[in-house]
Amino acid sequence: MKKSQKTRKGAKKVVVKETDAAKVIGLDPQVFDGRVNKAVLYQVVRMYEANMRQGTASTKTRAVVSGGGRKPWKQKGTGRARAGSIRSPLWRGGGTVFGPHPRDYSYSLPQTVRNEALRSSVNSKLNNKSLLIADDIKVGTHKTKEFKKILASLKLDEKALFVLDKIDENLRLSSRNLKEVSLKRAQDVTALDVLKAGKLVLTKESVAALEKRLKGVEG
Repeated sequence: MKKSQKTRKGAKKVVVKETDAAKVIGLDPQVFDGRVNKAVLYQVVRMYEANMRQGTASTKTRAVVSGGGRKPWKQKGTGRARAGSIRSPLWRGGGTVFGPHPRDYSYSLPQTVRNEALRSSVNSKLNNKSLLIADDIKVGTHKTKEFKKILASLKLDEKALFVLDKIDENLRLSSRNLKEVSLKRAQDVTALDVLKAGKLVLTKESVAALEKRLKGVEG
């Protein structure tokens, strides 16, 4: 295999899969160093999943359950325990004590922590040999069969995440009917997106954008 370009000193080499040939490019060792911080990944994934919660679960307390305005029986003389309402939490059909109510579960972590998690998630794909780098991802029309040709050329038969520098309309339309495919811009991709994918596909442009993002050059 011939090298299409010289790799930077100390940079990792990754095979670039294309329809016509394979090339070798250099990845920035400051970003693609193979280190995976599991503790940070756990924190960030938990944050993203919490932010996706609707928080609409709700139960009724004794104050809002219908009925129960009348005292069931007189206070004394019946031999039964005192009762003030049939909607007491102790009764069937009564209110709920300490039940869930609508709330916002979302919270945020510092940008540096999220970037570290994204770096770790990409490195986990690199370590598992689940990272592919394509020269470019383009389709001529909005037809789904056009995007299927890309999948066939990359030999992808599992859930794949394509991280691109830009997503044009043809790419969006041609991939939207494929459940196993998702597209993300390099500026928007998260650690959770990467971890959910079986294969991670980058382009040369998105690699450069990710390197700038994770090194703090942009954003």
